[in-house]
Amino acid sequence: MRCCRSATCAGSPYVLERPGTPLHTSGSENDIRACVANRKLSDGTVSTAGRTAHDVMLGLMRTCSKLGASFLRYLGDRLHVPGASTIPPPPDLVRQAALA
Repeated sequence: MRCCRSATCAGSPYVLERPGTPLHTSGSENDIRACVANRKLSDGTVSTAGRTAHDVMLGLMRTCSKLGASFLRYLGDRLHVPGASTIPPPPDLVRQAALA
């Protein structure tokens, strides 16, 4: 069974050479599902700046969700809401999750 067309592939399946490669794309599809559903319901945004802001907020929501952090607490910390708990920046959260 050949996994690719290159001569360097010794016939072993690609997933054995790269165990981090997912066997399906469900994770990728789930990441964009909220964006697509919201776009269909709200009929999109009027401006490019609005679309960018919308995409950034949805991306932050998904990132916080995957890392187990509260999105609203994250926003409260970033917007300096009095009494809001301190949450580290997303890169630090990703590093912490990778080490755990």
